[in-house]
Amino acid sequence: MKKEISVILATDCGSTTTKAILIEKKGDVYRQTFRGEAPTTVEAPFEDVTKGVLNSIGELEDLSGRKLLEGGRIIIPTGDGEGVDIYISTSSAGGGLQMMVAGAVKTMTAESAERAALGAGAIVMDVLASNDKRPPHEKIDRIRQLRPDMILLSGGTDGGTVTHVVELAEYIMAANPKPRLGMTFMLPVIFAGNKDARDDVSDVLGKVAELHITDNIRPSLERENLFPARQKIQEMFLEHVMAQAPGYKKLMAWTGAPIMPTPSAVGEIMRTIAKRNEINVIGVDIGGATTDIFSVFSEVFNRTVSANLGMSYSVSNVLAETGLENVLRWLSFTVDEEDLRNRIKNKMIRPTTIPHTLRDLQIEQALAREALRLAFKQHKQLAVGLKGVQQQRDVGAAFDQTRTGESLIKMEHLDLLVGSGGVLSHAPRRVQSMYMMIDAFGPVGITRLAVDSIFMMPHLGVLATMHQEAATDVFERDCMIYLGTCVSFANKGRASGKKGDAVEYTLKMPDGQVITNALPYGELALHPLGGGEEAQLEISPARGLDLGEGKGRTVRVKVGGGVAGVVIDTRGRPLELPSEAGERQAAIERWNKALGVYPITSNE
Repeated sequence: MKKEISVILATDCGSTTTKAILIEKKGDVYRQTFRGEAPTTVEAPFEDVTKGVLNSIGELEDLSGRKLLEGGRIIIPTGDGEGVDIYISTSSAGGGLQMMVAGAVKTMTAESAERAALGAGAIVMDVLASNDKRPPHEKIDRIRQLRPDMILLSGGTDGGTVTHVVELAEYIMAANPKPRLGMTFMLPVIFAGNKDARDDVSDVLGKVAELHITDNIRPSLERENLFPARQKIQEMFLEHVMAQAPGYKKLMAWTGAPIMPTPSAVGEIMRTIAKRNEINVIGVDIGGATTDIFSVFSEVFNRTVSANLGMSYSVSNVLAETGLENVLRWLSFTVDEEDLRNRIKNKMIRPTTIPHTLRDLQIEQALAREALRLAFKQHKQLAVGLKGVQQQRDVGAAFDQTRTGESLIKMEHLDLLVGSGGVLSHAPRRVQSMYMMIDAFGPVGITRLAVDSIFMMPHLGVLATMHQEAATDVFERDCMIYLGTCVSFANKGRASGKKGDAVEYTLKMPDGQVITNALPYGELALHPLGGGEEAQLEISPARGLDLGEGKGRTVRVKVGGGVAGVVIDTRGRPLELPSEAGERQAAIERWNKALGVYPITSNE
């Protein structure tokens, strides 16, 4: 009889910190019980990732009182109150998986190749295409200089063009690229293009690269087939990238499932939760250097990486991309331009510092709004239907489009918005996280918001591939901190300048209390409602406003609570702030007070 899995150990080897969690079965459900962490040791002077892993597990031993290690090895399986049933891990140490992709047409096969690589957990360093207007020598130099971990080559529908695909292969051959890790090995190149071009591509690349051939990611104009390429990328990630990183061969021998790239694991738990609950989900992980956005709409998964939008190492780039005015518009006080630039540069050169004053915190959260907004804008541009045709998009599940080339992201259909990363997960007040995400993403209709409590989504993503029950139990009970629900409407043009009431609503609270209110245009209201609680909302928008059921239609729905509660937002979508500085600052101050975002006003 197969032994029941009751104790699970999982680690995530990040670029700076290795995080370990212990998951145990308590009664009929799985719970995350203890957490430990230690510095990652993939680089000098240690150059052995397992040292950091063992150190993080050692902290778990101290906290839990359970013996997990013996002789520098993990005790597997359990016995006499010690050890674990299974050990799993994810990794983004050493910079994660870095790839280049290439396709015949930039807006077709190259875009599909980019989606495949991003969905597999890669950072896409560059996208080459036959029609990207760069001369051949620039493309060759670019491949040679970037030194990716692997290249995904696509192009041509089956039975279509061969010439352009072979041309791209010749650029790779001319560059003769060396892998970033393992100098004695040939660079892996995955060909997922026109099957008629396989022999020609093999002739060109066979001697300069380790070529792997998989199914065409775009077998026809009407169909996109990303799954085989994603599987091959993750397989090559383990065999080539991880195998060359110091200590990973030893680590791979310990794990009970293949090591997954951290972003791929986060995507896996997003997909699992969306499918299990039949909901549409957007997730964001905002880090020091990059911001990852994940989305699942009608079972179609997309991921993007904004490689230069982060809160420490690349915070200066956030300012450069969005402009000073867009940062200042979120503040209720005036900041000298030179002072703001100095604050941002200090954060860049001292990335581990945290805000020391209320104004520091407000400036950091203003920058976070812009980083999130820009990253989401990029995500919507990539998460589109296939251009030029009506199609079925095959990424594990079909998705029918009524129009072509439009974004799959429909905010009025979004059910859950999940945030993670220091600025969101560790905001001093949870309502600040909710406020930042509402401003940056602009949810429409009825949307639940949550944050990852201690960034355990990577651990749960790899766990979901082998024990879905445990992964979803922990996700719902320990990983997600529900913030509450946002209720908002679509309204072209700025709502804050309009007169009169935008909505009238009644909230029937679980204790029997009934709250009746009318909220003017351009305002926010917060009604506390605890986590695990639901209230009955009946809300009637003014004529011309749409809460998801049609213009002017009353919506009756149950809304879930959280550590913040229910936010009624009548500022309209897309959100446009007042253009005049004094009026705008007064509005920001009013909204801050309405939500209780900060302990004191910025003027005190």
